[in-house]
Amino acid sequence: MRRIGGQFNSSNEDKAGNHTSVVHCRSCCRGLLLSTYCRNERAFRKAGQGEMKPGQKYQAKLFFVWRRLMLRSTPAMKKALISARPAHPCLTRPPAAGFKDGYNEIVREGGGHGRQAVDGMMDFGVHRLRQGERFHDILHKETAWLLLNGTAKVALGATRAQVARQSLLDEGPSVLHGAPGEEIVIEALSGGCEWIVIRTSNTRMKGTRFYPHDDFTSEVRGVGLAQGACRRLVRTVFDYSTRPDSNLVLGEVVNLPGRWSSYPPHHHPQPEIYHYRFGPVQGYGHAELSEDVLKVREGDTVVIPGGLDHGQVAAPGYAMYYLWVVRHLPRRPYKGFVVSADHRWVLDPSRQGWEADGLTDDRPAGPLPTGERPRRSPRS
Repeated sequence: MRRIGGQFNSSNEDKAGNHTSVVHCRSCCRGLLLSTYCRNERAFRKAGQGEMKPGQKYQAKLFFVWRRLMLRSTPAMKKALISARPAHPCLTRPPAAGFKDGYNEIVREGGGHGRQAVDGMMDFGVHRLRQGERFHDILHKETAWLLLNGTAKVALGATRAQVARQSLLDEGPSVLHGAPGEEIVIEALSGGCEWIVIRTSNTRMKGTRFYPHDDFTSEVRGVGLAQGACRRLVRTVFDYSTRPDSNLVLGEVVNLPGRWSSYPPHHHPQPEIYHYRFGPVQGYGHAELSEDVLKVREGDTVVIPGGLDHGQVAAPGYAMYYLWVVRHLPRRPYKGFVVSADHRWVLDPSRQGWEADGLTDDRPAGPLPTGERPRRSPRS
């Protein structure tokens, strides 16, 4: 072991023979195991993301280092590690003070924004306008503006309209969708407004399109499957069949409290972004990214690399809304997904899984029926 500045460094090999370096900081109990990331980088490349950039390697390395330390630490060390946990390379949380007025950049096309470690092939952010504020711009990329809440007057191409939205859960969105070179004007009315803004490179798209909120109906999916545990509401704004010149597929999901969506877990080669809101706002849910599970809260954004299975679940009592947007790949547009082979049987309505006799959602709380005992798992 040798001393480097205020730290001590030792070198060893892991079980696979990969050289690792362990750095212990004297001033705090947070250590960083600067492990080789060969396996993680191969998975990253296999998912269609190409070679990791230096910043992506560093961010991914920090996260996997943290996870390994958690497995090897004492309870006291784990408590300190939890407070010092680095962000997952696919997860971006909002600022502690909330989104500011104006444009809040979350994801940048090509990567390289802040701690962003994964390229979603899109610009993605939240734009907030105060009452009376006016926004004017000439679009330089294919751009979609989706209203989250508030009231505004909008102008895009030949469209002139007033839009409003009070509830993400009960109302459909109003969406402005334009090609590069188009002019957009938004004026916030009473109470201001908040928008999701998505941009991506596209030289083929022409013209504009306005999708008013009353054009949408919520499609109920998952009915009759898995005892109703994956029933959810889906709103598709546009896809390849309705807007083939676009490089995007855009929609929303309302995840019912305590239930699953994007289920059974599925994957597709194209990258995707999820942005979450909850009702009530202190709610939370869990997002699966292959073998990683992320706890998501109000305002969180997850970039899903192509090829990773992803399913979602909301905590009981909390409705989970998320906007989803998929970016087409060159000569490989998104036309659907592939369900994980292990869980494909869930799509068969005749196979509902194990059902507990006498235990239903509408049964009042109380003891089990006479003679019935709770079953114990052999190892729990």
